Amino acid sequence: MFRKEYPLNRFKQLQTAAMKNFTTGLNIALVLAVAVLFYLQFSNKKTSAGTSSAVAATPGSFKIAYFEMDSIENHYDYFKEVRNILRAKDQDNGRQLGEMKNTFVAKYQELQKNAQSMTQAELAAKQQELGQMEKTFQNKEQMLNQDLQNESFKRLQEVKKRIEDYLKEYNKDKGYAYVFTGSPDLIYLKDTAYNITSDLILGLNAQAKKK
Repeated sequence: MFRKEYPLNRFKQLQTAAMKNFTTGLNIALVLAVAVLFYLQFSNKKTSAGTSSAVAATPGSFKIAYFEMDSIENHYDYFKEVRNILRAKDQDNGRQLGEMKNTFVAKYQELQKNAQSMTQAELAAKQQELGQMEKTFQNKEQMLNQDLQNESFKRLQEVKKRIEDYLKEYNKDKGYAYVFTGSPDLIYLKDTAYNITSDLILGLNAQAKKK
């Protein structure tokens, strides 16, 4: 039978799936950055101990910055535009499926009402018709869900690309080795002096207005 309710707002789920690789990659970058810091510290100690072939890292030359993805989601205009587009698409999908379900329910109620006055052949034909309608609904639902998932992935990848492209320009005179956004289970201390979220939001929104 049909589901009783079609979920109209799954953007957060779609977003999480589409952005998983993005945040995972950035978290890996953080781990690598920490490893490099340890390496530089070790190399510096070796140089101090008399290893003339190693070059000591200049203190403060290795810089890392971060931004809060939640703030980007809430304040980056293009991201909000993408979210609204996907939400509207999801709602339209729900409308289409709702209409199909209502047609099925009407046919089913009609069959229940007239079943006693129908011949066995007529009853079998109506049941077959309902079975085909349900199958059509399920195929349509699967197609619409897949289409929404693909659209979500494509648009959120565009968000990711815009952030990456802006950060390349932003970092030309900043000198950060890594800029990351991290999950709470990976980062235990964040110095807000290295939080560039506000700069990123202002820059991204200004860039979007030029396009």
